[in-house]
Amino acid sequence: MDVSEKHDPHASTLPGILGVIDTVVSRLESAMLAAGVLLMALNTVANVVGRFLLQHSLFFTEELNRILIILITFAGISYAARQGRHIRMSAIYDALPPGARKPLMVLIATTTAVAMFALCYFSIGYISKVANSGRVLPALQIPVFWIFLWVPVGFFMTALQYALTAIKNVVANDIYLSTQVLEGYDDDELEV
Repeated sequence: MDVSEKHDPHASTLPGILGVIDTVVSRLESAMLAAGVLLMALNTVANVVGRFLLQHSLFFTEELNRILIILITFAGISYAARQGRHIRMSAIYDALPPGARKPLMVLIATTTAVAMFALCYFSIGYISKVANSGRVLPALQIPVFWIFLWVPVGFFMTALQYALTAIKNVVANDIYLSTQVLEGYDDDELEV
């Protein structure tokens, strides 16, 4: 295979600055998910090795894994939105003709983007309250609010994904579940 024929999994199909934003978010999601999963595995393996070989557990393993679970969860919601993999209640949507599905998909994506931006905003307010409390993690001794910083980042990236999906549906002829995923069912899925 020629190098020019390789597909970049982060490449966007959106034009101009929207494509740049989409690509940056895709790379950020991938980096956050990969780093989170790898660090969690490394931390857990190191703790098991320490417990069984050295007779001492790592004192910070549980707290670090809790931080990484939050990171993976909130980077994962954005990634799931990019892949068109969120749970959908689509009985009414599927019953509509394609001409009615497209505006409904734009409405769904726009409404979800607004909701995610709102959750981002509210999570920032929550983080500021936690920061003002002065609480710290017992083992790591870092402020508790630091572990929640991934929440607004994840909500913001998810909101961007849905906003870009709405734009993609406005500018494209086909109907898209995300900027990369066309509406429809895979061969192993059934439309009811």
